Amino acid sequence: MEIRRTHPDTEIGPSNWFTGVAYMNNLKQPSDSNNLAIGSVTFTPGARTFWHSHPFGQTLIVTEGVGLVGRRGVAATEIRPGDVVVIEPDEHHWHGACVDQSMTHIHVNGVGLDGTYAIFFEPVSDEDYLR
Repeated sequence: MEIRRTHPDTEIGPSNWFTGVAYMNNLKQPSDSNNLAIGSVTFTPGARTFWHSHPFGQTLIVTEGVGLVGRRGVAATEIRPGDVVVIEPDEHHWHGACVDQSMTHIHVNGVGLDGTYAIFFEPVSDEDYLR
């Protein structure tokens, strides 16, 4: 068992993963005995991920604010604190804050033996974001 009592370092998310400003906190790295990566992301108003997928799926737990999650060809869905979003393996999707509010979520991802947990594609267009 591991108990972490220190606050993780906050990083600004890379510009090839996010539109706008998102703050990332790594809460747990995968290990030989547990292949889960856990972190939190705070999206500033209007910020969102690029289109991406996860080979092992992803679970999001919204903790603050109001956000959106979208899938290819489907209108975005509003998400709020307490919502749990289960994203299937290899499903192309995005998530982020609403236009006028920030949003924070915890994410849980399985990580492959090669370290892969996400594959990022193109930015989400304003049309898809506002759909």
